[in-house]
Amino acid sequence: MGRRAALRVNVADGTFHVCAPDFETLLNLRKRVEAGAGYLKDRFCIMPPAQLREAMAEQAASRLTLEARQRLARKWPHASAHLELSGLVRWSFAVFLVALIFGVSFAPFVSQPLLGGVALMIVAAPAAIRLFALQQVPKAEAAAGRCPDAAELPRYSVLLPLRDEASMIPQLYSAISRLEYPPEKLEVKFLVESASAETIAAVRPYLRDPRFELIVVPDSLPRTKPKAMNYALPFVTGEHLVVFDAEDRPQSDQLWRAALRFRDNPQLACLQAELVIDNGEDNWLTAMFAGEYAALFGIVLPAHARWRVPVPLGGTSNHFRVSSLIEIGGWDAFNVTEDADLGVRMARKGMRVETLITRTLEAAPSDLEGWMAQRGRWIKGWMLTFIVHNRRPRALLRDLGWRSFLFFELVVLGMILAPILHVFFFSTAVLRLALDMPLVSPSAWLWAVGYFVLFVLGNVAAVVAQFTGLSRLRRFSLLWVQLTLPLYWLLLALATLRALGELLFDPFHWAKSDHTPVSSVSTRDGALSGVTPAEGF
Repeated sequence: MGRRAALRVNVADGTFHVCAPDFETLLNLRKRVEAGAGYLKDRFCIMPPAQLREAMAEQAASRLTLEARQRLARKWPHASAHLELSGLVRWSFAVFLVALIFGVSFAPFVSQPLLGGVALMIVAAPAAIRLFALQQVPKAEAAAGRCPDAAELPRYSVLLPLRDEASMIPQLYSAISRLEYPPEKLEVKFLVESASAETIAAVRPYLRDPRFELIVVPDSLPRTKPKAMNYALPFVTGEHLVVFDAEDRPQSDQLWRAALRFRDNPQLACLQAELVIDNGEDNWLTAMFAGEYAALFGIVLPAHARWRVPVPLGGTSNHFRVSSLIEIGGWDAFNVTEDADLGVRMARKGMRVETLITRTLEAAPSDLEGWMAQRGRWIKGWMLTFIVHNRRPRALLRDLGWRSFLFFELVVLGMILAPILHVFFFSTAVLRLALDMPLVSPSAWLWAVGYFVLFVLGNVAAVVAQFTGLSRLRRFSLLWVQLTLPLYWLLLALATLRALGELLFDPFHWAKSDHTPVSSVSTRDGALSGVTPAEGF
């Protein structure tokens, strides 16, 4: 639909065409009128392409909504959370998790070596992955360089999904406007839920920029970001596509660097840019969030890409080859962590996913309520992804192979369970000390030593990874805060319990994060990009 240039409209006195011709077609129409085809003046109405697409979206809204919800289910039925997440399945998974947590936690008292092995895999495997990833910390790519000529670059599409983000529109427009890319090769689409009337009104003044257009997404269940992006996918005309969130401030060279990587690596399906938290100095919570992101996007995900194992994508700044995205059915409209699911599906199809070390600045939630909502949604999405892809484990094993299969199982299960197990180990030790009991029971000293080693290994690996990631970004002021990681695990455990409750009773609810615009471009921007703020952002 994005390439449609005309729309036929039936009225009482006949049929006329609404069209958005390119320049060459416009000249041809003029020649025909001058040659005597005067009836064209009465039958053709010319309007800008963005307005034509908006009109087509209004006419086809119900069909587009149905396609946004069901595209993946038709393309790949057993990969859709919509079809694979019955109540029985969700409750069975919850019972499995609770049994696993209690089994591992109380293994020392029932002396079950098997449960000890499970604990070893769940806690030690993510720690080992972090430590191995530290062996090859990627260096930042040079900021120097020049955007190639327009003839060397393909058409690029930018999707900006928004809901209740009116205050963020000026900052977002400014950030996207600074992208270095030929304007005639760039299309930027605001995707706004129809219920967000204030956001729609805030967007419209910026549509005077011909690169930008508005797609209003009808209000329908599920009210999720991936459904909105699926709704807009038929209108995408770019060869490549990138998604940015409302608070994102991408480095100005990000698009053309991604385009060159795609050009030089035809097998690439997706590139994940590096996300950097820029408000880590606000408080303890944002500092810990900044450390997490520094380790994940600066160290762990590049290692996943090098090892050719599933890469759990971030929900923003992921660049796609549009043909690959369409091939796997687009996003899962019913998964609230659609990025992680997309990474797994790409791995199952043998598609290459790599990282792009050009950065996007984001702001972490600065209050506990916002952090808990966001993190609970992420963990619930990991649970959805784990359930959906394990509904047919033999097919998953066949698609991924043994190495990636085990990697997926251990990494995702570890992300879900490790915080709760860490909190259990920590609280047990504190309780025994408070009750004046020995830390190590004589009858289970080997278990106690083993669990203590697991606890220390998990925390040390995470702290070292966050230290290294922050040092790589030159965020030295945030380093020592990372030593409070055991307290952060407690919050993660609470978020996991919240996610499990939502999985059971409201699996497709999208807990939206509130965003606040920054007052000005931070001086930290230049430090993070290696160039001055004016040059880099």
